[in-house]
Amino acid sequence: MSRALNHMPCQDDIVGLAAFYKVMADPTRLRLLTALESGPLCATDLANVVQMSRSAVSHQLKALKDAHLVRSERDGKTLLYSLDDDHVASILCVTCEHLQEGDK
Repeated sequence: MSRALNHMPCQDDIVGLAAFYKVMADPTRLRLLTALESGPLCATDLANVVQMSRSAVSHQLKALKDAHLVRSERDGKTLLYSLDDDHVASILCVTCEHLQEGDK
């Protein structure tokens, strides 16, 4: 029991994890993150990839940016979105691997 207690994250970290997984629990957001694994895209291109309106995609991108999963960078007049860092792609990859293990 003491080992489990020592391993427990603090309450702030638990709340942060819950907020993170809440953002990740949305299928549209997961589709956007998966699309961005191939590289930066503008909101219009993302909307075409996930077959949603640009305004709906922009709304989801804001939630992903607020969660530090996506960042944006201006390229002239175009705003390009990309994964915030390599950890995001790793989280997606490890999660998919875990789910595939369950299928065996």
